[in-house]
Amino acid sequence: MIRKGKIIVAMSGGVDSSVAAALLKNRGYDVVGVFMKFWKESGKGRENLCCSAKARIDAKRVAVKLNIPFYVLDVQKEFKKRVVDYFIDEYKKGRTPNPCVECNKWIKFRFLFEEILELKADYIATGHYVKINQKSKIKNQNYKLLTARNKRKDQSYFLWTLKQKQLGKIIFPIGDFTKEQVRGLAKKWRLPVYEKKDSQEICFINTCVENFLKKYIKPKRGLITTTEGKKIGEHEGLIFYTIGQRKGIKIGGIGPFYVVDKDFKKNSLIVAQGDLNKALYKKEMIVKNVNWVNKPKKFPFCCQVKIRYGHKAINCKIYKISATKYKIQFLVPQRAITPGQSAVFYLRNQVLGGGIIEK
Repeated sequence: MIRKGKIIVAMSGGVDSSVAAALLKNRGYDVVGVFMKFWKESGKGRENLCCSAKARIDAKRVAVKLNIPFYVLDVQKEFKKRVVDYFIDEYKKGRTPNPCVECNKWIKFRFLFEEILELKADYIATGHYVKINQKSKIKNQNYKLLTARNKRKDQSYFLWTLKQKQLGKIIFPIGDFTKEQVRGLAKKWRLPVYEKKDSQEICFINTCVENFLKKYIKPKRGLITTTEGKKIGEHEGLIFYTIGQRKGIKIGGIGPFYVVDKDFKKNSLIVAQGDLNKALYKKEMIVKNVNWVNKPKKFPFCCQVKIRYGHKAINCKIYKISATKYKIQFLVPQRAITPGQSAVFYLRNQVLGGGIIEK
């Protein structure tokens, strides 16, 4: 990493972003820490590790330890509109959203790039486990967004909305480190957060997703039917179920049953019996709102795709339907294709782009 200059680091109060700031400071950058104050659910519940008052204090303590400037950005209003309201609206429409993708697109990177202008900085950085290659001297050679060294922690799935212009101004300092190495550095440098646990849940929700949704959507009970049309039970509201779900389907005795569709016109939850039921699998899907980080030169195009975070990238062929909509055919039928989730395209360890699963 040879670039130097003034750099804004998004600091969440966690280990990863704290080590990212420390690494850049040690490499000679003029580091400025920025904490973003998100909207979060009111009331008692679990602690929001990445956007709580304690997280802000932890981020500040790290900034003091590193002797760097520290600012707090209040983005609650925009976060509520772009992330929380989107999350609720998607569930109303029967889809299963991915709020982290929307947060990265509309909040984190948007406001960080605005701060570049405000603070006259050269670059921004975050604690994501992902990498960017250095731009080649070859004319018209684009930046490449690459998976992290630590495949188990890789977060490239959540960053498919980034543009080439943005990649030229972003640094991901911990992309070549494992989580154990990052914690080791935090301990070595005596950063006050080195023992802090990772955040695993949706940051703006204090309780479970079901209880959160009940505050904003009135559930309507209805029938559970099999793919053959047989009525076998009653659901508690279609918004509480996602494609492929087994847990929470209250049918006694027989089973197991898995959600394969939701009929909102009839308010019916459609299920299939058995782990290997053909209704659970699809040979293709439609992906909309596609953004290409590096666009293939022609279609159809063969690559790999992830249909959810943590899912193994599987071989596929992509057919262009329109400028932002594509048909994806799988070499092997895939289980539980879930509308609303992100489909992210890879060529080995390179992120080509991604979009939202439509059906």
